[in-house]
Amino acid sequence: MDLDRALLEHFFFIGTASAPIGLVGLEVCGEHALLRSLVVAPSARTGGAGSALVERAEAHARWQGVRNVYLLTTSAEDFFARRGYVRVGRETAPESIRSTHEFADICPASSAFMVKDL
Repeated sequence: MDLDRALLEHFFFIGTASAPIGLVGLEVCGEHALLRSLVVAPSARTGGAGSALVERAEAHARWQGVRNVYLLTTSAEDFFARRGYVRVGRETAPESIRSTHEFADICPASSAFMVKDL
């Protein structure tokens, strides 16, 4: 197995490979997934790129058998709320999500923790 290909299996971009304008990742943890690293170039933020990336990640999650997509955000709670994500307490996170590096170590405790049922 090509390790780089396996690592990128759950990442999606918009734009060209040499000049992407947006990127999102998905960390699949069985029936749950953690939406990771949504980023869109400032020039593309009002054109629907972020929404398209989230929709693509959710479609991939469904294909993988995921039932719930979780995320942590410090700046985009309203964006995700408009796409059906609801804020929940971090203590409600399933163990598979709590054990991710993103949840346990990277994102601050002040981050909004959100979920969407697929």
